[in-house]
Amino acid sequence: MKNNVIAVVISTCALFGSFSVNAEERPMGFFVTSEGMGNGADLGGLEGADAHCKKLASAVGAGDRDWRAYLSTEEEGKRGISARSRIGNGPWYNARGILIATNPTDLHLYNRTITLETALDEAGNRIKGRGDKPNEHDILTGSQDDGTAYFPDEADHTCSNWTSSDKGSAQVGHHDRHGGGNTSWSSAHPSRGCSQEGLISTGGAGKFYCFAAD
Repeated sequence: MKNNVIAVVISTCALFGSFSVNAEERPMGFFVTSEGMGNGADLGGLEGADAHCKKLASAVGAGDRDWRAYLSTEEEGKRGISARSRIGNGPWYNARGILIATNPTDLHLYNRTITLETALDEAGNRIKGRGDKPNEHDILTGSQDDGTAYFPDEADHTCSNWTSSDKGSAQVGHHDRHGGGNTSWSSAHPSRGCSQEGLISTGGAGKFYCFAAD
């Protein structure tokens, strides 16, 4: 009996040890912000959005990584900064250690991993989607489906490069892959304005994706 007890203890320690190693090998590198910044799509530009990612990650003990908001910008006469170029090379895991993508090509070309069940916030909680009250599946991106910035056109896709809450609009993705006949997590449709009220009216809350770029 004594030997059996010892064997169980050793097996249990080995099991938890393997969990610990796996957790260390799969640090969180992706999340949806649990909250927006409270001023619609005025995020203080890319710098302010990155800082928000860092702040939320730090609150759950993951602030030592180089956090970047998955947001594109626009420039007059040329393509702006693309979200996909800001987020590093992967791989990225969510807060529960689930692999989101191994690299940018996997993320944009082949990705079927970002869903209602995997696009979690920094604490591992599910973000409300279509059918929930309120629906918050509109995630700010300002990007095309492949994660690239828009070439200059007549529309504002980034709420004045994430500095406006009163004019323009923002391209959003659907983290739950539902709604409006478009299942893209990165580029589903434009918002109804840039204010907090405008974002809410189309099924959002001013939330965005964060990726670790290191």
